[in-house]
Amino acid sequence: MNALARRAAQAIRTARKTVALTGAGISAESGIPTFRDPGGLWDRYDPEEYATIDAFRRNPAKVWQMMKDFTALKTARPNPGHVGLAQLEHMGLLHCIITQNVDNLHQAAGSRHVIEFHGNMRQVICQQCGQVLPMEEISLDTLPPYCGCGGVFKPAGVFFGEPIPPQALARAYAEARTCDLMLVIGTSAVVYPAADMPWVAKEAGARVIEINPERTDLTGQITDLIIQEKAGVVIPQILAEIKAMAS
Repeated sequence: MNALARRAAQAIRTARKTVALTGAGISAESGIPTFRDPGGLWDRYDPEEYATIDAFRRNPAKVWQMMKDFTALKTARPNPGHVGLAQLEHMGLLHCIITQNVDNLHQAAGSRHVIEFHGNMRQVICQQCGQVLPMEEISLDTLPPYCGCGGVFKPAGVFFGEPIPPQALARAYAEARTCDLMLVIGTSAVVYPAADMPWVAKEAGARVIEINPERTDLTGQITDLIIQEKAGVVIPQILAEIKAMAS
C-alpha cells in the first residue's frame, strides 16, 4: 500500500493541475449509506415515489418525511478522506473537487472549491421566491415547510427528472478538460454525466488515479493507477508521503 501511496503522492506533487471526482463511497465512511447499495436509502424508499421532481410536486409532505427520517445526513461529519482532500487544496496541490454527493461534507472539512453535480441536501430552496437557506434554519415540525413568501421549501439537491445545474456542468467539463491529473475517489463511475469526467480528462491527456475498494468500468481502460482501499485510509497516507518528500 505504501508504494502505491508513494506513487500517487509523486503524481500529485508533479502535476500542473489536479482535480478530484468524488462519489458516495467517500461519504459512506462518515456513516451516510449509499443510495443503491444493500441497506441504502432506496431499499427503504421507492425512488419513483420519493425522489422524482414530479413526486415532490404531487406530495411535498411525503418527500419531506423521507428527508426527516434520513438522520445520517444531519449527523454525519467529515472523515479523514474529506479532511485530506481539503488539506491538499490548502497546500495548493488540489485545484477543485467535482462531487456527486449532496451532503456538504467536503465544505465542512474545509474545501473551498467544490462543484456539486447534484446540488446540496443540507440546503433548501423556496419554489416560489428562490430563497436558499441552510436546512437547520427551517422547522420540520409541520410538513412541508413553507417560506415566509408562502412558497414550499424543497431540498436543494437535484431530484430525478431535474437537470444538472448548468453552471456546475459547464465548470466540471472545463476543469476536466484542463487538468493533467484526475483523482477518482469512492465512485463506481456509472452515473452520467459525472462519469464522463475521467474520460474527458483522459482524452485531454490527463493521468487518472482511482481510490476505490472495488474495481470499476474505468479500471483497465483509462486508469493509470488504482489503489483498492477506502479514501479515509489512503488519502492520509498520500498526504504523509507528500510531506515526507517535501522535508
